[in-house]
Amino acid sequence: MPIQNVCILGATGSIGVNTLDVISRHPDRYNVFALTANNNVEKLIELCQVHTTVYVALVCTESAERLSLMLAEAGLATQVLVGREALAQLAKHDSVDIVMAAIVGAAGLEPNLAAANAGKKILLANKESLVMAGEIFLKAVKESGATLLPIDSEHNAIYQSLPASYQCGTPLSKDIKRLLLTASGGPFRALSLEELHGVTPEQACKHPNWSMGQKISVDSASLMNKGLELIEACWLFGVSPEQVEVHIHPESIIHSLVEYIDGSVLSQMGNPDMRTPISYGLAWPERIASGAASLNLFDVGQLNFERPDFERFPCLTLASEAFNMGGTACAVLNAANEVAVASFLKGNIRFTSIPDIIRNVLISIPVLPADTLAVVIEADRQARDLAELGIRNIQH
Repeated sequence: MPIQNVCILGATGSIGVNTLDVISRHPDRYNVFALTANNNVEKLIELCQVHTTVYVALVCTESAERLSLMLAEAGLATQVLVGREALAQLAKHDSVDIVMAAIVGAAGLEPNLAAANAGKKILLANKESLVMAGEIFLKAVKESGATLLPIDSEHNAIYQSLPASYQCGTPLSKDIKRLLLTASGGPFRALSLEELHGVTPEQACKHPNWSMGQKISVDSASLMNKGLELIEACWLFGVSPEQVEVHIHPESIIHSLVEYIDGSVLSQMGNPDMRTPISYGLAWPERIASGAASLNLFDVGQLNFERPDFERFPCLTLASEAFNMGGTACAVLNAANEVAVASFLKGNIRFTSIPDIIRNVLISIPVLPADTLAVVIEADRQARDLAELGIRNIQH
């Protein structure tokens, strides 16, 4: 089997770093062709010193200039590109076989879409591409013949529990009854609504099971991450929100389940380690060693499940409503959430203000057909502006 070239979009985040860890275990199968980041020069130079890569790209011009100097001082010949367009350029590069789509948030949409249009094997760890532009993205995948594999642990678990012939973006067969999407519940699972009013960004970023970035950690704490995953599941597997049931599973051992009409329920289990779904995506349809520890059920002892509390965590309901509204509603939901979370992380609003801001933006912007990228991007812009205005009103 020839060595495959990998482009990692969002290389300095937890998914990117874990992807590089898996790749380093299989030098006979994978080569790091390109790494991208926003502006984390220190982490990127560290990665370049360990992994020989042809290209790196940063969004920030100043950071790219700094990195160029550091690479020269280290005697590395890696070429540096700059700007958001550079990310798309690398994602569709003729020499790239696999694209790990690990940029957090709306910023990942355009380079991911470039990879889809170019017919790449896409390991999708950026749920926002489907949340914002599911119809456009899946159309590009189908028309180009790209291979789409979900990397979020929950969607990867569902994919592993489906028939081997299943392709993402197509409706499930009639012998499948529903999808059971698990959620850890985050760090605030047991807190009352009153207690949630006073939680801090530091508390929200301390996830009990997973090591993740700040934004996704807050999303996990508010259950908006599960709401976005609900939308992603609907696009990936061709189902409605009514066919997806969220289960709070604090241990994060069962990553999701598929119920068939005969009563069988298939699941994928494993320790909470993102190297498992990453290795699955890299090697699909084969399997390779990931570095994840073996699951010891005797140590786990028991597995618990709870129903989500929609009153304390209304983001789940908002996500379901947005998907059913259709069109640009999900792009509006995502944009408002990104702005609200960023404001919470800065200490400008309360944790419980996040869903209030999202709800107000969602009902204030008309829903349009999300049939072009320009329409989606404009809806995203309007939602961000309106969310910022709502935050200023709260502060005043």
